[in-house]
Amino acid sequence: MNARTLLRLTVTNPASAIYLGLVGASVVFTGVVLLTSSDPGFVGVWPVFFTAPTSLLAMGIIGAVGGIEAPMWLLAAGIVVSALLQSLALGAAYEALRGRRLGGRTA
Repeated sequence: MNARTLLRLTVTNPASAIYLGLVGASVVFTGVVLLTSSDPGFVGVWPVFFTAPTSLLAMGIIGAVGGIEAPMWLLAAGIVVSALLQSLALGAAYEALRGRRLGGRTA
């Protein structure tokens, strides 16, 4: 599997694009609320929910390594990696349901 196939499966098919758009919108919404509200509540859980279950696994690993004082950038990186992994899985499922082989191209 080459880089072009990975990019196609992760970003450029409709299922992955919609999923990444939802995750991106939740991250932007969370950022806006955190910057503008004095009491954001639990708004920060939405990106984690959209990227679950891989984000829950990533947060567990980050918590085990970094403890309760894990840096925020590391938690954000866990969300990004989780979103990309799930987007890749969605893209592969989309291609499989369309009847295409992952290695070949059909017209």
